[in-house]
Amino acid sequence: MEPSLLFLVIPGGWEWIVIILAILLLFGGRKIPELMKGLGQGMREFKKARNEAAEDKRNSVEGEVNSEKEKS
Repeated sequence: MEPSLLFLVIPGGWEWIVIILAILLLFGGRKIPELMKGLGQGMREFKKARNEAAEDKRNSVEGEVNSEKEKS
């Protein structure tokens, strides 16, 4: 994407206000804390899965290095 068109993609101050107002109108004030709680839980689960995948990859690489050292 060209840098000159980047300003068309990123919402500015007024756009965020309009987005927040639209969310308030759609879901109401009572549902927003529940939505944020669900979003936070989803983010935690994603980070946990990402960390587990990275650790599994690290362990498999270390296992390969150790098995090659044992063969030598």
